[in-house]
Amino acid sequence: MNYFELYNIPISFIVNANEVKKKYYELSRKFHPDFFSNATEEERTEVLEKSSAVNKAFKIFTNEDELIKYVLQLKKLLQEEEKYNLPNSFLMEMLELNEVLMDAKMEGDEDKIASIKSQISNFKSIIYEPVKTIIENYKEDISTEKELLQIKEYYFKKKYLTRILDGIK
Repeated sequence: MNYFELYNIPISFIVNANEVKKKYYELSRKFHPDFFSNATEEERTEVLEKSSAVNKAFKIFTNEDELIKYVLQLKKLLQEEEKYNLPNSFLMEMLELNEVLMDAKMEGDEDKIASIKSQISNFKSIIYEPVKTIIENYKEDISTEKELLQIKEYYFKKKYLTRILDGIK
């Protein structure tokens, strides 16, 4: 089931939060299992599946990274649990950053840890810049596969950076 079709919104990397929320409440009421207690077993099963899809779609639409992942999967450009080869230059920068982070954690140097957090935020801004226009102006039949592959690389780089940040906490 395509969640964009379920919510009757266009495929996009950025969704209107108010529209999604409104549609979520509308669909939640429409497919609430309590309203189908007298329905057939088959109808109840179908409603449960739709209710579950409504909830899952809402979680995806309200999480920027999950939304990017979902659109790329819809376009068959990203597989579940895919191992992506990031550029060596990026990996070397991250290796150095991780080494500095490990030293700072061992030394208990909160200033250095805060500096690394700031560097990671800067990295996120830097990697977003080349795909910003593509993400913000995505059109279903106009955007190219090449552009989508740029977003895929951005997605994996951001995921890597997020994993480093999560290790700091």
